[in-house]
Amino acid sequence: MPPSLTQQRFFDPLVLAKIANLALRARYVVEGLLTGLHDSHFKGFSVEFAEHREYAPGDDLRHLDWKAYAKSDRHVIKQYEEETNLRSYLLLDTSASMDYRSDGVSKFEYASMLAASLAYLMLKQQDAVGLFTFAEDVRQAVPPRSGLDHLQALAHCLEGATLGGRTHFVTTLRNAMNRIRRRGLIIVISDLFDDPERLIRGLQHLRHKKNEVIVFQILDRTEVEFPFKEMTRFEDLEDELFVSTDPRVIRDEYLRALEEFQNAYKTALNAHMVEYALFTTHTPLDKALVRFLSRRR
Repeated sequence: MPPSLTQQRFFDPLVLAKIANLALRARYVVEGLLTGLHDSHFKGFSVEFAEHREYAPGDDLRHLDWKAYAKSDRHVIKQYEEETNLRSYLLLDTSASMDYRSDGVSKFEYASMLAASLAYLMLKQQDAVGLFTFAEDVRQAVPPRSGLDHLQALAHCLEGATLGGRTHFVTTLRNAMNRIRRRGLIIVISDLFDDPERLIRGLQHLRHKKNEVIVFQILDRTEVEFPFKEMTRFEDLEDELFVSTDPRVIRDEYLRALEEFQNAYKTALNAHMVEYALFTTHTPLDKALVRFLSRRR
């Protein structure tokens, strides 16, 4: 079933058309097998049983495990290594700061469209995709499944997301890992407004578990350029603090602090083989995504 009309706002036809012929390939060895795209250390065992998963409408009934049904009264599907492919997990920030917009779309709306576009791309190449929304902890979780029909569940999760609270990466990543049964590709989409050391510690744990990790930092244009010229009231959306000041007095210091903040992330992520990309909400998503995917290729 395709996404509803309200959910379709996450799937921009222009973006999907631009990325249709690109691929998001795993750079490191992953569990699963997708011929021609992903390497696997299971080669030679691709027809062996891997695990069960819940039956979903549209699944081939020939793969139902009737013995398991007799024992548990649950319909489950047998999955084999050749069918599991790459498992990808999208972690989408829904903290209060993601609700910021100077004009156009908010950071969360842009991040949601990015998540939806990446999900479409990976499902199109037969990967399994899951989605977590988070702030101080995991809020929603959609288990990974393959097939374009899965877009409905992902879009429903995006549509039902509520914004608020503070970002807490250590708790989020720890609890997300408790739900991730097999390693794969983990994509974090956030403005990264948390203590860099805490985030790096959490991502280091993901890499230690042999996951491949990509981090997309989403910022508004004004957060990057700081164009304010008159007395302005600045509010912290997560701590509900505010300050009124002349932005011309603090602009240089703000831009210096922002550069240090980003460089700290870039340096630490690079050291742990975590890929980092900055997307700003004023950049058309199709251009930003094509540029990112082409660079990876």
